[in-house]
Amino acid sequence: MPEVLESRIHAPTAARGLRYGVVLQRLGLVAFIVIVWWLLALRVPHYVLPGPARVWEALTLISDSGTLWQDLGITLGRVATGFVLATLIGLPLGIIFGASRRLGEFFEPIIPVMNTVSSAIWATFAIIWFGVSNATTVFVVFMTAMPLIITNVWQGTRTVNADFIELAHVLRMPAWKVMWKIYLPTILPYFFSGARLAFGFGWRVSLVAETLGSSSGVGYRLRQAADLIQTDQVFAWTLTLVVMMAILEMGILRPLENYLFRWKKEAEQ
Repeated sequence: MPEVLESRIHAPTAARGLRYGVVLQRLGLVAFIVIVWWLLALRVPHYVLPGPARVWEALTLISDSGTLWQDLGITLGRVATGFVLATLIGLPLGIIFGASRRLGEFFEPIIPVMNTVSSAIWATFAIIWFGVSNATTVFVVFMTAMPLIITNVWQGTRTVNADFIELAHVLRMPAWKVMWKIYLPTILPYFFSGARLAFGFGWRVSLVAETLGSSSGVGYRLRQAADLIQTDQVFAWTLTLVVMMAILEMGILRPLENYLFRWKKEAEQ
């Protein structure tokens, strides 16, 4: 018994030490990439590969002008709108397809086809239908994220324990209660995994849509900087997006997932 208590006492300390070690390794990797980037930039013209100092100056310039935060907010709003719509439609559809074998078999060939359609194709259709507007980017994000959410939720419904469903029928449990008490807790981890994947894809395809059919947003600014051969601004916008995605992933989505499914980790210990 004392040995068990001692192991539990020292476990959090070991975990924190491991976490700090991973953080230091990642910082070392970032430093290594910056050094290599700086050395390569010394050998080529700045319009081909600008150095870190030049990119930092460009980032400071667009930040001071207010363009950075305005366009980041516009792009984030479009991505969030498309993602929320995809969730509101994809989550119930995934549950329905999984709960109804007949519907699942009918739609099974359609969803993989939708997943393979390029975002550039959706952007082309969106420009034809909606013109240069916010709806173009929202539509592209929606059409990219929705099949991913449906697929993951659908897979989650297939892991529901059949014995629980039979027991619920024997007890004459209402359909809404079966969905709430049995299906939802089982599919939530699958939904969250698909949602994280869909949100990441949504960021990427939003740039494609904004590049082709928008007059604002990060994608538009990237195209504008590329047309003017302002490579330092292209790098500045790209690094901003990378940092933004890292903050959303490691600062919000991953901690939220760990919090929501902490019971699963505790059960596995």
